[in-house]
Amino acid sequence: MKIGITCYPSVGGSGILATALGEELANRGHQVHFISYERPFRLPANVPNLHFHPVVINDYQLFKYPDYTLPLSVKLAEVSRDYQLDLLHMHYAVPHATAAILARDMLPPALQPRVVTTLHGTDTTLLGHDPGYRPAIHHALQNSDAVTTVSAFLQAETRRVLGFDGPMDVIHNFFVPKAPQRSRAEVRQALGLQNETLLFHSSNLRPLKRIDLLLETVARIHPRESFKLVILAGSSFAPFIARVQQLGLADRVVIFENVSNIEEYLQAADIGLFTSDTESFCLSILEAMFFSFASVARNVGGIPEVIQHNETGLLVDSAQPDALARAVESLIAHPVRRQALGQLARKRAQQFFSAEAIVPQYELLYQRVCCGEKMPPR
Repeated sequence: MKIGITCYPSVGGSGILATALGEELANRGHQVHFISYERPFRLPANVPNLHFHPVVINDYQLFKYPDYTLPLSVKLAEVSRDYQLDLLHMHYAVPHATAAILARDMLPPALQPRVVTTLHGTDTTLLGHDPGYRPAIHHALQNSDAVTTVSAFLQAETRRVLGFDGPMDVIHNFFVPKAPQRSRAEVRQALGLQNETLLFHSSNLRPLKRIDLLLETVARIHPRESFKLVILAGSSFAPFIARVQQLGLADRVVIFENVSNIEEYLQAADIGLFTSDTESFCLSILEAMFFSFASVARNVGGIPEVIQHNETGLLVDSAQPDALARAVESLIAHPVRRQALGQLARKRAQQFFSAEAIVPQYELLYQRVCCGEKMPPR
């Protein structure tokens, strides 16, 4: 098949998932075309069947703010026409699916691609509550040929918040780990670790990730000499540096920004720690699972679809830092239990959230959509 994909190219779960999906589809012989304002940061170059088309955004003085939706729609129509795309897979309803629907309408019927929209969370949980966006999101979903969500939680929230009653398939996220360039011992040595347990956190630092709660939690873990925390930040960590120092964590927290080779740090870690107010799925937890370590996370959103409490990780009902800290301490103090949870986490990840388990679900969806079949959602 000939497939166009648009996602946010910056660091974030949706862009990571979309890029990995494109790679896997290309490996399976599909022609995949990424269309975005810049190359996704994890999209490799010179890979057969994988192409990138930049969207040029002009900053005309006529507009107070530069417009992206219209240039994107024109580029989507252009690529669809020139490469005879079968479908456009849009990650996020606005502006991506909105642009795809407009692009489809620009083309004659014989050249119109199908439109598949995947919701990753923000369309529903944030913009869905905004009257300035909600009708546009609903329109984009109604006019898509298929809609998917990354969790059953997000599917239910989309129905509740947006009132969308059309078919929605739940297709979970997946992860394909790459081989680290350095060994676990080399990375831990570079981090200055002796016998400390290495805690791991990776996110784009958006407010809902609750970095403030993450730091408050870490400050309450005892003994303090028992751990270090590595944070892989998808944006500048500067707003939080002062708080790290106020909490006396300067020698306990190591920050890296915009890291692409995350596998090096994943293989060196022992426990994941995630304190988000909500998550549609939490790809970072899945990444940890593939490297055989359990995570401590709040029992919110779609996280319980990823972590099985006391089997593959620990879920904490409270948003209190003391409760989260006690959960982390329990894993630091009992390495045998920690390792057993990690092994089960890896087994669950491979069984339910691998490329082999997930990508065929997208392929079947594409085939269904291109054949024009109407099927009830799973």
